[in-house]
Amino acid sequence: MKTGPDIARIAALIGDPARANILTALMSGKALTATELAAEAGVTAQTASAHLARLEAGGLVTQARQGRHKYTRLASEDVAHLLETLMGFAAGAGHLRTRPGPRDPELRRARVCYNHLAGDMGTRMYDSLLSRGYLHRDDAVLTLTDSGHRFIVALGLDVTRLPSPRTPLCRDCLDWSERRAHLAGRLGRGLLAHLESQGWAKRVPGTRIVRFSPAGTAAFDSLFPAP
Repeated sequence: MKTGPDIARIAALIGDPARANILTALMSGKALTATELAAEAGVTAQTASAHLARLEAGGLVTQARQGRHKYTRLASEDVAHLLETLMGFAAGAGHLRTRPGPRDPELRRARVCYNHLAGDMGTRMYDSLLSRGYLHRDDAVLTLTDSGHRFIVALGLDVTRLPSPRTPLCRDCLDWSERRAHLAGRLGRGLLAHLESQGWAKRVPGTRIVRFSPAGTAAFDSLFPAP
């Protein structure tokens, strides 16, 4: 009898095309209804509900009722990290879905990955912090250095009060379009929230796109210069 984690069960849950579309839609970080997810998956609401029940049983999503609606979101940042890694692997192996259109360049430039910044601007931010010694990587461990802490405090962020205290402060996440790392964890989430609170960037409704204003782009380039 085989022992250990059952990766086949998780792979089967993610591997169904409709469920994969549902999980991808939830990478926006928003909670969505079964009706909204059915449209994303291209299935009926009844079929979507059956898929959601299986995903919830597998620990990939959580559901909560609010009023007349039941909302679904990814179960954790670990799930988002797993999905982004799979997207990166699929892109690297040439397994791409072709949905051409004006949004593609914007998705590659800047998008939300569950709750942090991804795309070209996400990897640029990560590389800038690393090159200036604000982040330090030792094997698989990513840490915020003392100089990095001072930089974050100067931005107006209180590291001790960032949300989700059980989530690692710093974590790298493989970017599916750049195929390099961007910054996740509580710090990645806090930095994206900071960019939004300053009015430099905003999420485009109904998409994962993060759109920067001209002033926001200038501020971003100043704070995170290319290494």
